Amino acid sequence: MLLPFISRRVWFTGWLCSWVMCQACTAPASPVQASVPAPIQPDSTVRVAAGPQYERSALHQFFWGKHYRKLWGLPVTVPVFNLRTAVPGGLTPIREGGSFQTKNLRLVAPDGRQYVLRSVDKDATKALPEELQNGPIGRLMKDQTSVINPYGAYIVPTLAEAVGVYHTNPVLVYVADDPALGEFRTAFANALYLLEERPEGDQSTVASFGNSSLVESSRRVFTNLLTTPQYRVDARPYLRARLFDMWLGDWSRREDQWRWASFPTPSNGTQYRPIPRDRDHAFFKFNDGLLTHIIGWVKSNYQTFDEDIKLNDVAGLNRAAEPMDKSLLVYLNRQDFQQIADSMQRQLSDAVIKQALAVWPQEVYALAGEEFNRKLRSRRQQLPAVANKFYELLARHVEIPGTDAPERFVVEAPTPQQLRISVYQRGCACLDSLIGQRVFKTGETSTVKLFGLGGNDVFELRALPTSGITLSIYDGAGQDVITAPLEKAPSRTRITVFDSGDGNSIRVPRPVEVEKYVPAATEFDGAGWLLRHRLF
Repeated sequence: MLLPFISRRVWFTGWLCSWVMCQACTAPASPVQASVPAPIQPDSTVRVAAGPQYERSALHQFFWGKHYRKLWGLPVTVPVFNLRTAVPGGLTPIREGGSFQTKNLRLVAPDGRQYVLRSVDKDATKALPEELQNGPIGRLMKDQTSVINPYGAYIVPTLAEAVGVYHTNPVLVYVADDPALGEFRTAFANALYLLEERPEGDQSTVASFGNSSLVESSRRVFTNLLTTPQYRVDARPYLRARLFDMWLGDWSRREDQWRWASFPTPSNGTQYRPIPRDRDHAFFKFNDGLLTHIIGWVKSNYQTFDEDIKLNDVAGLNRAAEPMDKSLLVYLNRQDFQQIADSMQRQLSDAVIKQALAVWPQEVYALAGEEFNRKLRSRRQQLPAVANKFYELLARHVEIPGTDAPERFVVEAPTPQQLRISVYQRGCACLDSLIGQRVFKTGETSTVKLFGLGGNDVFELRALPTSGITLSIYDGAGQDVITAPLEKAPSRTRITVFDSGDGNSIRVPRPVEVEKYVPAATEFDGAGWLLRHRLF
């Protein structure tokens, strides 16, 4: 997960890295082991540590960080999970899954509802070539699992509920050597897991998923979004969820970390609201070792959950989610960002934070409760400043996509220093076919790119702005019409039409440049646009 990024800026420590890695990582783990009675009876409790193997020498911690090693090595009292009695009729294991780090086991109840056991311990070495997994690099990657708070996801639901963000409801359990695991018994027995609902399908009985009758994957949702404007994401709840991510220090928010609750609209369309999932990287603690601190210069998204959010590198904290942010927040203005941040600051009261931390096992709270209470309260005070910085980053370079259905893009200049973009659905029978509208200002925005994607689109330049904003129009697939007033055209303007040469009608005055080009896959149509979201 971490080592491949060292060489670019820390070559001078190469020999030291190798020596420390070989000396420290090959040292045996601490003899502290989980105290597990045998046999373990279902519906009992067990006292067990999540990862005593992450305890390391002072020398190792000096170079590779203290991280959350004390929490990993702390024995806690946890209920033993009983598949037969967890829900009426019991749960049946049906499928093993997970990412390169987390091991998952999917369970199904008699009524068809699905749950997931997600391993508390992680193993990123599966992303390495097989020959490296058991060597020094593999051991170091496994050791760096200690950057994750093993109990972090456990406190998120109470906090999310307070600010109106949808959430799963993980429960900490110990899975014993239970015969009910069937074919999965060897792989999943005798370990700590988080048990939570699987956010997919009919969730009309789950309030924390909005009681939606259809929860869908990002792949399905983004495919629908690019098909027709009848599918839309509710941008304000998405922004609320993203500011919540930043408050938690959760930088790993790429597209697959989300599910989407769907709701019908009065115009027979569908509106989606986000369900963040997988909080493994919330409360990340990384930059507390000499070498991990240096790595943090290169990988600026590896930001430590501290009392202060790094305002000078909000971009790094949000790099994984940048493609989604640029698409889904494009029509929100600075006031929207500030309103949501202000409301969240009020909702995340001291009492709410205290209540959330109280769900931790008492052993965990005794060790980390005071630290987290202090950090969460401090970071809460920064939410308005973080929202403002986040807005400024997204406003600098803007991309407005259409869909594979026909749209009309209208460009106006209310003042010499403003550019107003309105996007309408063509051929729509509804009274209001406006998809979205926003005014961009010189000084905030440098470039605006319009992407027609599929369909026979119309780009109507009602005015040729002379402001400092550069406007680029990419036709995409279909036979498009691009027009601008030929009379009283300014002597210069920062507008370029990129013509793929597939039969477009272009009538613009000389100051507007027209360039032939071969569209990139991410500029051509809806299927190509999904490449930007790593979903196609």
